[in-house]
Amino acid sequence: MLSQDALKRIDREIAKYPPEHKQSAVMASLAIAQEETGWLSNDTMEFVASYLGMPAIAVFEVATFYNMYDLAPVGKYKITVCTNLPCALSGGYDAAEYVQHKLGIGFNETTPDGKYTLKEGECMGACGDAPVLLVNNTRMCSWMTPEQIDKLLAELK
Repeated sequence: MLSQDALKRIDREIAKYPPEHKQSAVMASLAIAQEETGWLSNDTMEFVASYLGMPAIAVFEVATFYNMYDLAPVGKYKITVCTNLPCALSGGYDAAEYVQHKLGIGFNETTPDGKYTLKEGECMGACGDAPVLLVNNTRMCSWMTPEQIDKLLAELK
């Protein structure tokens, strides 16, 4: 199901914990699996569960709790807009509406060309930088005015 390289990376994560607690590597394992497959299908989550020796439902619970995991295919660029209260009070909703308008999609939708998926996110721990966007779970963009959003979208093109 996963490549040997992905399994080696998961094994490195497992090695960080005592053998009886290898389940503690579940979050890292899901991230590695998602990086390789693009999203987490039920089969992928069941494979991770089996590999870690834990119930599949426990892996599913982790994957559904955190919004960094994708349970359906997403576009090349997944843009997550924080709309938690501090960001909302500092322009998060305005940024979200602007991105929706620019891309022509709503939350949990993907552009027809498959390039962008828009997600609504929970707190990203950067309230002082609001409004905050996250690109592909790895790149945090702060103080996202319409001009900054235009610049980001042009860069991603």
